[in-house]
Amino acid sequence: MRIVTRPDFDGIVCAALILEAENFPAPVKWVSPGDMQKGNIDIRRGDIIANLPYHPNCSLWFDHHFSNRLRYKTKGLFEIAPSAASLVLKYYQNKLQKDFTELVAETDKIDSANLSLNEILTPEKYPYVLLSMTIQDHILSDEPYWNKVLELLRNEDIETILSDTEVRKRSKTVIAENVSYKALLEKHTHLLENVAVSDFRKLDSMPYGNRFLVYSMFPEAVVSVKIGFENPRKEKVIVKVGHSILNRNCRINVGQMLSYFEGGGHKGAGSCSFPVEKTDEYLQKIIEILRENEPEGSIVVKISRRDQDRRGRHDRRKASPATPIPDNMPERRKNERRKNPEQRKDWKNTNTWQSIKIKI
Repeated sequence: MRIVTRPDFDGIVCAALILEAENFPAPVKWVSPGDMQKGNIDIRRGDIIANLPYHPNCSLWFDHHFSNRLRYKTKGLFEIAPSAASLVLKYYQNKLQKDFTELVAETDKIDSANLSLNEILTPEKYPYVLLSMTIQDHILSDEPYWNKVLELLRNEDIETILSDTEVRKRSKTVIAENVSYKALLEKHTHLLENVAVSDFRKLDSMPYGNRFLVYSMFPEAVVSVKIGFENPRKEKVIVKVGHSILNRNCRINVGQMLSYFEGGGHKGAGSCSFPVEKTDEYLQKIIEILRENEPEGSIVVKISRRDQDRRGRHDRRKASPATPIPDNMPERRKNERRKNPEQRKDWKNTNTWQSIKIKI
């Protein structure tokens, strides 16, 4: 058995709770949601997946992202909730010997971005907020630190965790980085009506810092868009979108919208990455939707669905919700068996219910 999760604060708390509940050591495989969506992760029988898209090989699945919901039941628990950790706690509540109520409540607040202005501007005064900011999921060499925080959360209180030498050092670094990040936001962010667009493509790499700072700096914005290159080769663009947590007037379901642009997420936040040649087309549509800020149903009208979002040869957008079907996932409802060969280029049937993308 392995625990497969993403290396953000919610994912680390999920892993800590599962390890406590299962009561035996299991390795943790840290992966990104994008790699899961694209079928790049080898999921084995017995794996427990948390805070990531579903895979049929897993034994249990815990998730709360709008864009990952399925039309059929699986073992584990899926609900639209503030955090995946809250679902793990709910599922295992009778098997946990320790009280993780405070930890999960703080995880709910952080992962759902339910923070006050003071928590945004002075995270050093709020222990769990500061600890969450020391976890940077884009730095793969940080895996030993993710594992360390996991064990600290299982065995120590928050004051003891923050007094740890490495955690204290990283906390000081985060506070300093937030100052420089604010300067970059001032230089590279502009308002398009109600949308704060931070375009970092002129920089060598995507800067990271307090993701909520932009809302305090641009109170008129109801949503932010952060743009940068995924890696130094500049072959792919990454776009991160989030509702303002201070001006809560964005009506667009971000996770649903980004599922049409090779991404996904929550109603209030999400991300996508795509080849650089698609940038002009995708960015124009994303920003147009956010500027108009129309009801969520308009998204279906505005955007053509991707190939893997079509079921058979018929477009059922008028008859059913326009939710994406991740690669390698079951793509038909009950009693809707395939009668014809796979129509999509570079895909093949594996059984009556499922197709997979052919690796070239």
